[in-house]
Amino acid sequence: MDRLPKELVCHADPYWQRLKSELETQELSQEQLSQLHQACAYSDFIASACIREPELAVVLLDSESCQRNYQGQLQTLLQSVGTEAELHRQLRRFRQQELARLAWFQLFGCLEIEDLLIRQSDLADALIQGARDWLYAKLTERWGTPVNDNSEQQSLLVIAMGKLGGRELNFSSDIDLILAFMEHGQTRGGERSCSNQEFFTKLGRQLVRALDEMTADGQVYRVDLRLRPFGDSGPLVASFAALEDYYLCHGRDWERYALIKARLIGSSALEHQELHQLLRPFVYRRYIDFSVIQALRSMKGMINAEIRRRDLRDNIKLGAGGIREVEFIAQSFQLMRGGREPALQTQSLLSALEQLSADKMLPDEQVCELRKHYLYLRQVENYLQLFNDKQTQTLPSESHERLRLCSLLGFATWQDCQQQIAGVMASVHGVFLQIAGEGDAQSESAAPFWFELWNSPFTPENCVEQLSQRISGPRLSSWPVLWMGS
Repeated sequence: MDRLPKELVCHADPYWQRLKSELETQELSQEQLSQLHQACAYSDFIASACIREPELAVVLLDSESCQRNYQGQLQTLLQSVGTEAELHRQLRRFRQQELARLAWFQLFGCLEIEDLLIRQSDLADALIQGARDWLYAKLTERWGTPVNDNSEQQSLLVIAMGKLGGRELNFSSDIDLILAFMEHGQTRGGERSCSNQEFFTKLGRQLVRALDEMTADGQVYRVDLRLRPFGDSGPLVASFAALEDYYLCHGRDWERYALIKARLIGSSALEHQELHQLLRPFVYRRYIDFSVIQALRSMKGMINAEIRRRDLRDNIKLGAGGIREVEFIAQSFQLMRGGREPALQTQSLLSALEQLSADKMLPDEQVCELRKHYLYLRQVENYLQLFNDKQTQTLPSESHERLRLCSLLGFATWQDCQQQIAGVMASVHGVFLQIAGEGDAQSESAAPFWFELWNSPFTPENCVEQLSQRISGPRLSSWPVLWMGS
């Protein structure tokens, strides 16, 4: 990044001229101005954020340390917040500032991608916990404190799923959450009283609005709650007893995959232990579950068909050899052997891969290859997303974005860059095929139906009707792809 390509200088010029005029009162060195110019050339997100709040540019230039206590800083910031509207504003400003700082560190090589994914996850954790705790305190002023039959205080439990659950969150991502509480009861000590179910439903709605609502200050995160029991048609918040009953009576194979990543945010050791004991028998079987391999083959068939149908060749997440295939490999071994090998019961993909190597379930060189290629693809993904704070995993078609990616990855031409990424994905795909084999033709022919069903607004009743027209019995094992393909 020592010298900006001419096309990027031209692209950044409108941003740069506006930002320079905003910074005229600041005493900045030529080196600092050069750094800012580079950042604006590589990230429209950083440029726009600094134009909106010029003091952010100075904050970025003074960012000597990558270490941040997000939770402590946000807690202090929110102490003076008096209204829900002000809460929304402070959450969004904090997110923008800290995400811009992380983008800055990535652009200037101050953070390895593995550390960056953890920091991005920690930032999300802090924002979720900060919003939840502030809203909880406000709600108890009117409705009192929720307690169980033994007068023990109850909390809203936020279960992070997907990449947030694994502390592997990408730069611009939605967040998958399940909301729960431990025990039923009533609120006490407020102006009015209600059941715990009602209290936590109110709190859950306020939390989603605080994070997901688009305001003049933007959005904190897009929140997806569809992984909860019964999806959109189920209750917003469920007690532990309701969760246990659902997974015992209605739990499906794809939910086992999803729940590998389940992680509580900002909760007590007891709550963590209770959740683990509740989910473990459903997710991890005591026997070696070889049925997972057939499910993986079915998924592979569907993915093959979907890649062709949606032309996902340039998608580094869903395309052949993409990020998703590395996740499939690790999660399949976790489901198959996790009941016998507790060390595999981890939300972290990299920790799972390490354990597969330690237990000789995969050759060391294969695990090393998967790890290296996974982190490389995550690096590319993060670059693509910090350009515009946009959730994308597709290689760019616009010339200036191709030039950005080439420059950041150290390539002279787009062809060289493309060939390198294609080589990485081909290597991952080769390992995937060795483990899973080719997808079956029956799954490939069914793929469009499954993906359309997953993305449709059907009610459970409509889904049952649609499914009954297509499948019966064993074909229901194909449900994991509905989660994996989302």
